[in-house]
Amino acid sequence: MSETELVIPEKLNIAVELVDKNLQMGRGKKAAIYYKDQTLTYEDVYKSVNKTGNALKNLGIGMEDRVLLLLFDSPEFVASFFGAIKIGAVPIPTNTLLKARDYLYLLNDSRANAAIVDEAFVPLIEEVRSELLYLRHVIVVGKAGHSQLSYEKLVNDASDELVPADTGKDDSAFWLYSSGTTGFPKGTVHLQHDILVAAELYGKGILKINENDITFSIAKLFFAYGLGNGLYLAFYAGASTVLYPDRFLPKVYFHIIRQYKPTLFFGVPTAYGAMLQASENMSDIDVSSIRYCISAGEALPNAIFEAWKKKFNLLILDGIGSTEITHIFISNRPDDYKGGTSGKPVPGYEAKIVDQDGNKLPDGEMGTLMIKGDSIAAYDWNKHKKTKETFFGPWINTGDKYYVDDEGYYTYVGRGDDMIKAGGIWVSPIEVENTIMEHEAVLECGVIGAVDNDSLVKPKAFIVLKEGFEASEALTNEIQNYVKERIAPYKYPRWIDYVTELPKTATGKTMRFMLRRLDEE
Repeated sequence: MSETELVIPEKLNIAVELVDKNLQMGRGKKAAIYYKDQTLTYEDVYKSVNKTGNALKNLGIGMEDRVLLLLFDSPEFVASFFGAIKIGAVPIPTNTLLKARDYLYLLNDSRANAAIVDEAFVPLIEEVRSELLYLRHVIVVGKAGHSQLSYEKLVNDASDELVPADTGKDDSAFWLYSSGTTGFPKGTVHLQHDILVAAELYGKGILKINENDITFSIAKLFFAYGLGNGLYLAFYAGASTVLYPDRFLPKVYFHIIRQYKPTLFFGVPTAYGAMLQASENMSDIDVSSIRYCISAGEALPNAIFEAWKKKFNLLILDGIGSTEITHIFISNRPDDYKGGTSGKPVPGYEAKIVDQDGNKLPDGEMGTLMIKGDSIAAYDWNKHKKTKETFFGPWINTGDKYYVDDEGYYTYVGRGDDMIKAGGIWVSPIEVENTIMEHEAVLECGVIGAVDNDSLVKPKAFIVLKEGFEASEALTNEIQNYVKERIAPYKYPRWIDYVTELPKTATGKTMRFMLRRLDEE
């Protein structure tokens, strides 16, 4: 469906669109969520959403009040997210991997007056509670302590009938904070219609998602990619989702796939690599239910794309999305794909590559990726200067460096501040990483620019080896020669450090600034 064919009503509450509408369409008894040993129907979700919304209203929370969610992937997350939206409040799904001082910043910056928190994270909130300027209610999923409220009691005491807030398509619906790898996180303000657009254009347009699908996502609900994968893409189509609260372990995820038989599996490049490695020692793998695998969060190396296809006879549809644009906006598709690229713009979005002055570049030239589409956030909360640097009318500056080849496929070459200028020539760390990844010994790698004895910048690689391989000078020389033979010789890594893991954000992106710090030590 093209952007012009997508009719967005003036009055819109996205919780009603994604939850209530499934009951209206006769799906009340259909499985909505698979969670541990539970199966929740759409009717169960509807009631829990209403009860949670009423519980918040009973605390005096209403239109545009912010509610921070610090929860594992769970039915309580879903009820809290949609319950807040249904009463016109604004939920803020939050990274569960942060420290107490990070939550202090997020709570004070957002001015959230309520936080729904899993009991595992309560100590982190209490550690900084005396410094919180706006938070009035700490609602605990699990055992509540002194000066805290029990989520279970509040919800049990609330009505399961709720009249939705009279919101419009341009009202605030939810916020997402950026991962903050380059400074303080930014609160990205999303409107009621953003999910509708992303789910229609990508979910139905690219994946052809329907009510018979079951989604399962490695990426968690607290950030943009996972929120779509694990929740609203499924609910928009009346499909089912598998929620898993614990951290990623390859063997566990293979078991979950075998148990629940998802049809759409969403991962990140690191996870696909780890699952390939784990599969070498497993004999009980069954991925026959999956029709498409999807990847985003970071560019998928062609080596992983090809190895996965060879091993499981499954395509990984790589794409790029962002917190600001809600979900994936450039993607490979089942009948039009090219390994090592992000694919082509999702119909309904426009893309262009521009130079530093904003002029459109011809195909083949590297520049900054600009995107136009109606799921783009309204602005960055309380960051006026950053908003002006990012949002340009209907266009947004992604900050990503790309080029378009002569077939129309978009290839990622890095973030602007990650590019390496070696010998006066720009080098893409992604290109070097992808080439190194094709070596049989390499599980993961990250490439940065490092300074040699002549104060010149050259590529340096940090490599995680596969099981059965050991670091040695001979292996270093072999990898260096391997790169020289496959891409321009000046791009080969002058130094290789072998590490047990790469520093990553919660979204699976390699934190190159942390690699740069390691190099300085």
